[in-house]
Amino acid sequence: MTALPHSGGSRFEPDLDDLRPLDTDDDVLDERDDDLLDPDGPDPDALDPDGDQLDLEARHSLRRVAGLSTELSDVTEVEYRQLRLERVVLVSVWTTGSEVDADNAMAELKLLAETAGSHVLEGLVQRRPRPDAATYIGRGKVEELREVVVATGADTVICDGELTAAQLRNLEDRVKVKVIDRTALILDIFASHAKSAEGKAQVELAQLQYLKQRLRGWGGNLSRQAGGRAAAGGGIGGRGPGETKLETDRRRINTRIAQLRARLRDLDSTRTTKRAERVRNQVPSVAIVGYTNAGKSSLLNRLTSAGVLVEDALFATLDPTTRRTETADSRVYTLTDTVGFVRHLPHDLVEAFASTLEETSRADLLVHVVDAADPDPEGQITAVRKVLADIGAASVPELMVFNKADLASPDTLTVLRTHHPDSVVVSARTGQGTDELRRQVEQRLPRPEVEVRALVPYARGDLIDRIHTTGEFITSEHTAEGTRLVARVHADLAADLERYAV
Repeated sequence: MTALPHSGGSRFEPDLDDLRPLDTDDDVLDERDDDLLDPDGPDPDALDPDGDQLDLEARHSLRRVAGLSTELSDVTEVEYRQLRLERVVLVSVWTTGSEVDADNAMAELKLLAETAGSHVLEGLVQRRPRPDAATYIGRGKVEELREVVVATGADTVICDGELTAAQLRNLEDRVKVKVIDRTALILDIFASHAKSAEGKAQVELAQLQYLKQRLRGWGGNLSRQAGGRAAAGGGIGGRGPGETKLETDRRRINTRIAQLRARLRDLDSTRTTKRAERVRNQVPSVAIVGYTNAGKSSLLNRLTSAGVLVEDALFATLDPTTRRTETADSRVYTLTDTVGFVRHLPHDLVEAFASTLEETSRADLLVHVVDAADPDPEGQITAVRKVLADIGAASVPELMVFNKADLASPDTLTVLRTHHPDSVVVSARTGQGTDELRRQVEQRLPRPEVEVRALVPYARGDLIDRIHTTGEFITSEHTAEGTRLVARVHADLAADLERYAV
């Protein structure tokens, strides 16, 4: 079937060679700042003492990002998207890093927008030292953004940053379409993917905390209720209608937040009970962490046959899944699939998912899964480690795993292995490297600390089973009196075996 072009037209899908600023009135460039146009970024030694200077072209232009238009390949898909999907324009402010970093950030924003159910028409990037306090991209650039919105027929603008209430209001008033920021976009994706009662409550809590800071009022004319001489001389005619809608909404949001926090505390009791049982039985815990869509759920399925939903989409699974598995010598441990991370993960979301992310900070080992086929795997590693530091899991031992080896180039894998020599390269889809991954996990699990030598009678088979489950056999021999063994066990089991010590 022949693919139909989307309504935006080919004029809004420029090639890399066609990238040009929207306005080119200023032809005079400052030669001191030519190094800022280098894709590798400015040389720190070559910067002017006055700071990070920008040339005129960088200061006065929005740069179009190629390849961000959503491709449609089927007539039915076209018809469906025209009816259901929002038509969006992406906007970003490039403050630091190279041009490649800015393009990678926009490509990720495009994936987030498409995951939320939108049709990306255009992507615009402005180079400036910091976002504008009033309109995010500056007053003059807002008019150019409005022209792009009108020309493409977009109904939504998505900004790659967290906007203040004033920035949202100013942009919407001037662009005349709905404006949302990166945080609202991620929260919307989480809301659509949450399935469990706990997940839905966590997402709603994060949404309310985000909304609370961005409420709009009707103005000061309805803000107070006055009456009689007691009201500072207000007298007749000074009796207002009471609370504004803004104040009422804020009070209702605070009430709902309190209710959700109480519900989450109740839901967390079940997880706390299960965790206490594992701690009491001294079962090691392994948490699978990583960037969203890096293949964490696929790896859990490959290692434990968990049957977790696997989908090539951002934040496909939000609810943690824990499965019991065993080492080659029959020691039991748990594997937990956690929620995926992303660059600039909203703080409200981290706070709302605190009980879920607590599994990560309490784990004995982190299996850090990285998408080796991603254009910027090192950026993924940095983003994940930042979130781990925020939740108090930076000190937990880490095993780096580069997934999707079947899609990554050999040169990329070589570079990654050079930078991370203790890592493991796997493919969750084909099974490549999973045996080596199991061996690495087993070697890094905490081992029992007490070595015992005992002759255990056959009537105490329960002790032998506990050694198999939580301990480690060094030698064992079946004799007429019982099982003579040398093993490493935890302190409580060593106390139970003391009466049979030899």
